[in-house]
Amino acid sequence: MIEFGLLGEIEARWNGEPMELGHKRQRSVLVVLLTEPNRVMSADQLIDRVWARQPPRGARGTLYGYLYRLRQALAEASDVDIVRRSGGYALSVDLRAVDLHRFRDLIGRANEAEGECALTLFDEALGLWRGEAFAGIDLPFVNALRDTVNKERLAAQLDRNDLALRLGQHAVALPALAAMATENPLNERVACQLVLALYRDGRAAEALEHYEQIRRRLADEFGADPGSALRELHHRLLTADPALSTSVVPGRPSTPPRQLPSPPGSFVGRARELAELDGFLATRGDTDIVATIDGSGGIGKSWLTLHWAHRNLDQFPDGQLYWDLRGFDPAAGPVPPTVVLCGFIEALGIDPETIPTGTDAQAGLFRSVTANRRLLIILDNARDSAHVLPLLPGSPSCTVVVTSRNQLTSLTASHNARRLTVKALNTAEATELLTRKLGRERVISQPEAVAELLGHCAGLPLALGIVAARACTNPGFPLAVLADELHDVSTRLDALDTGEPTSSVRAVFSASYQALRPDVARVFRLLGLVPSPDISLAAVASLAGQPKAGTHIAMRGLEAAHLVQQPVPGRYRMHDLVRLYSAEHAQCDEPADSRTAAVRRLCLFHLQTAYAADRLVYPQRPPITLASAETGGVPHSIVDRASAMTWFEQEFPCLLAVQHLASEQGWDTLVWQLAWVLHSFFWRSGDWHDCVAAWSLGVAAADRLGASDVQALARRNLGEACAHVGDHDGALKNLEHALELAESSDDRAALVLTHRSLSVAWEQQGDDKRALRHAEDMLRLCEDTGDHLGTADALHGIGWLQARLGQHRRATATCEQALALVKQHDRREAEAAVLDSLGYIAHHSGQRAMALKHFHQALALCRDLGNTHIEAEVQVHLGETLRADGEHDQARQAWQRALHLYEEQHRVAKAESLRQELAAVPPSAP
Repeated sequence: MIEFGLLGEIEARWNGEPMELGHKRQRSVLVVLLTEPNRVMSADQLIDRVWARQPPRGARGTLYGYLYRLRQALAEASDVDIVRRSGGYALSVDLRAVDLHRFRDLIGRANEAEGECALTLFDEALGLWRGEAFAGIDLPFVNALRDTVNKERLAAQLDRNDLALRLGQHAVALPALAAMATENPLNERVACQLVLALYRDGRAAEALEHYEQIRRRLADEFGADPGSALRELHHRLLTADPALSTSVVPGRPSTPPRQLPSPPGSFVGRARELAELDGFLATRGDTDIVATIDGSGGIGKSWLTLHWAHRNLDQFPDGQLYWDLRGFDPAAGPVPPTVVLCGFIEALGIDPETIPTGTDAQAGLFRSVTANRRLLIILDNARDSAHVLPLLPGSPSCTVVVTSRNQLTSLTASHNARRLTVKALNTAEATELLTRKLGRERVISQPEAVAELLGHCAGLPLALGIVAARACTNPGFPLAVLADELHDVSTRLDALDTGEPTSSVRAVFSASYQALRPDVARVFRLLGLVPSPDISLAAVASLAGQPKAGTHIAMRGLEAAHLVQQPVPGRYRMHDLVRLYSAEHAQCDEPADSRTAAVRRLCLFHLQTAYAADRLVYPQRPPITLASAETGGVPHSIVDRASAMTWFEQEFPCLLAVQHLASEQGWDTLVWQLAWVLHSFFWRSGDWHDCVAAWSLGVAAADRLGASDVQALARRNLGEACAHVGDHDGALKNLEHALELAESSDDRAALVLTHRSLSVAWEQQGDDKRALRHAEDMLRLCEDTGDHLGTADALHGIGWLQARLGQHRRATATCEQALALVKQHDRREAEAAVLDSLGYIAHHSGQRAMALKHFHQALALCRDLGNTHIEAEVQVHLGETLRADGEHDQARQAWQRALHLYEEQHRVAKAESLRQELAAVPPSAP
């Protein structure tokens, strides 16, 4: 089996034998993938982490080269692969094959076990370390992770020492404790452990001497005394307290408050968040340390906070204060600050009868009592900043952590609070959580059901916990039974309802929803009608039928409450379960006519904006008359061609989803027109399978409308799309039908376009002669009607087919005629395509220098225009010419660029064919 080592020198072993991983930068790519196995990372994320935000020119191509060579290096192992998925790359491997993740799993199991069993698990985990983690890799991302992992190691060692002392193994633990004390001379928890072990080993004088050493060091370096735990232990040594000879490890003295709830069980992941919290603590100085942790209900804010707090108990020797403020409790309401202040002050040893009345007086006393104390104060589930402000200690020696479903922006402004937002668990973390709760065997044996459960819970820890609890209740039931219950979106929230306000997904969301203003709540409900994964601010404004400014305010409120997220400026998305909750309220609380009007406004917004964008991208395209805007859709303003392409790229999934929505509503004119406005973008992006789907809906809508011109247009475009995905029968069936419709109505323009499409279809089927006849028919029609642009397209098509038939001299002359026409009419994209064809003809005529000239001219035009569809074809043809000239490195670069574009455009067949070509070219030198 495969084994990866990160806890020391980077290594990989297959069946015990070392594998060659390449040079340091290439190994860095592997390290980044291994830190989050089975999680998709975009190329940009990988580049950012491997080159630390300073990528060299051509970093993307270099990255693809590294990934290719790593895949080759790991090819021998059957249980690992670097896979290309939607959005990026993932290293597919069992978590147990990576020592870092095995270490974390063992520590988690050790924390849940007891006695010798726990000690064995700790030793197994710590035995995985072979030296410094990620040795030899010096990258900001890895360095930050190394710090986090080192802290995890130290925490595990300390927990292991406590356990060994409880089990009476002080003599065995002494050498390791002495070494730890040397490495961590100011760590008071290590000092406590060493002092206690020395005393129990009959070396009381040495124990007292070690205490005196750390006391002097703290005084000399920081002007501070030891914390209360170490001072209490010292006092017990001096009085020969009999309890020190027992197997119990002395903890904090009775005076400091220790109000933290028990540490959460089955804690997983959150390495980034834990590292940030550790970073907050490390910056403790002359100012207050206030950290706010915000996120949606059920996301695991308290879970994270308590885990981190218990990991850092030694940092707060004067105690820990905790209060659940119940900021979103639907029954009792938020806890008043005066109640919390009285409780905290009393816990700090003040006689309750001396506590003054009034929030201000109590807050003043609280600040006095906490002054110069090294306390941790956790204020859990705050309603807002005002709820928290009276509870802040005002002393730089204290650390405050506040959790809330709201973004506490006022607290950030007034107290320079450090903000941390908690998001959903990734797939690896969610899988680990289920594994901890259900057992590895049950999870591994039912991978399909587990994958479905993970998808339905969408990384929400509360939902995962409910699913695990229900599965544990019926340990003999297949997980597929529970997965089936969650499959139906109409009952999914019911399946995640325990009937308890604090542990039901619907109840948790309800508490956040009830806290919204009525106008914000209405926008939240309408968002439940949106069919797409995300939505722009302008689209929300049309959906709600209100000005953008007011919509922006409402979205800010929803974002502050973590009911929506804004992953990029101006675009919003919902967690899947929040979306279901929103949709429930849309159905219950919004009248049917209001829902219909909102959805139509949304469809019209996308149609009208896409039409305006298409006119900028392809102004020569014959226009259509849009559906009426009678219901108030307000199109987004787009100013230029580049903005239009950017808009299409952002809104593409939304446009497809809106078309399906329009089809469900029976709005047939909107359906075919939405396919029409997307067609130019389909050509540029190469998303032909989506094009087939869009025009299939368009053809059905056109047939229902019964308008022959619309039917001809829809079938022609569907036929083109079918041809591009290799469905030749479907292509010819639809195109021949379109030709019949155009002939019966004597629509010359439709005949021209249909002959062009039939030419492409027959070419793709391999019948170049029949394709040439249709291109010639197109040319005659264009010349008869004086259509110069159509003539240029026809000439280009004829020239290309002549070249494919080996008629290179005639092909050159024909394409040069086409080039002159497109230049005359400033059709730059057509010019790029013709230049590519001329380059291809020159290459096959033996004129290599002329071919390279044409290709480079075509590439320059593609880059100016942002047309990556044509660029991909040019790069392929350029690579063929370079390979024929023996320029293997340059050929590889051209083909790698083309492969990347094919993959982005989902042109699967072309991408696979090009991979085979690349495999035959020797790789470039590192």
